[in-house]
Amino acid sequence: MRYRVSHRTTYTYDDDVSSSFGIAHCRPRELPWQQVAFRTVTIDPAPGDLSDDVDCYGNVVSYFHVTEPHLQLTIDALSEVTVEPTAYDADALAEPWERARPILHPEIRGAWSAAEFALESPKARHVDAARAYGAASLTPGRPIGEAVTDLMHRIKTDFHYDKTATTVTSTVADVFDKRAGVCQDFAHLALACLRSHGVAARYVSGYLATTPPPGKPRMVGADASHAWVAAWLPGSDQWLAFDPTNDQWTADRHVTVAWGRDYGDVPPVKGVIFTEAKKSTLRVAVDVAPLTELAQS
Repeated sequence: MRYRVSHRTTYTYDDDVSSSFGIAHCRPRELPWQQVAFRTVTIDPAPGDLSDDVDCYGNVVSYFHVTEPHLQLTIDALSEVTVEPTAYDADALAEPWERARPILHPEIRGAWSAAEFALESPKARHVDAARAYGAASLTPGRPIGEAVTDLMHRIKTDFHYDKTATTVTSTVADVFDKRAGVCQDFAHLALACLRSHGVAARYVSGYLATTPPPGKPRMVGADASHAWVAAWLPGSDQWLAFDPTNDQWTADRHVTVAWGRDYGDVPPVKGVIFTEAKKSTLRVAVDVAPLTELAQS
């Protein structure tokens, strides 16, 4: 499926910002299942410095420095991508989950590069509740594909999607306490459940093309940044990408932007400003539009 992806982030301040440094993870990755026709990022006011680089995980990162005094800063990211469903290796999916622990099985091909994703990270702490919850899915000898899918089903069943339940600073323990959260929370929860048993899994950020109710038009700007998880499949070059928020393996509606240990590695935008402003507002508008729809409009 081909999409035109627009992601606009707008910061507004009640006093001039004299200098703004930032980095943005808004450019989709080029992947075997995802082809990128173009990807651009523009900043208003125009930055004195704007450059792209590739981080240690292979993500494209945009760095900018705005030196013109401003009351509003806008980051516009526009891209066009084609996403295809992934055909997973059946033998890799059937491997016992115990072999998806790269630190315990360094002899397996690819274990060295997966090992970092089996470790605890700041936003996916290995709390006791996560280890106990994960154990119910990670039963002895269970195939990794089956175990991960069961964990995904249980998270969808046991936890309620609620935008008011958590904040960007909420922890895995908070999510267990409230039994609610948003996509980033459920991704961190799944990571903690898997990694606390030694399974390598990474946090993935991107976009999800939403499907409107029958008979209703798709709402422009209603899409949002999304997050899911990918678990290492031992002995292959694949990672099983699954979306606990929507209880499904990712397919051609998920646009991959970046991955890392957790949200802290790949936020859409973060930075530092120099100002005496006391108040600020943040507005984000994301739209993932199928190109066939654009051609008909």
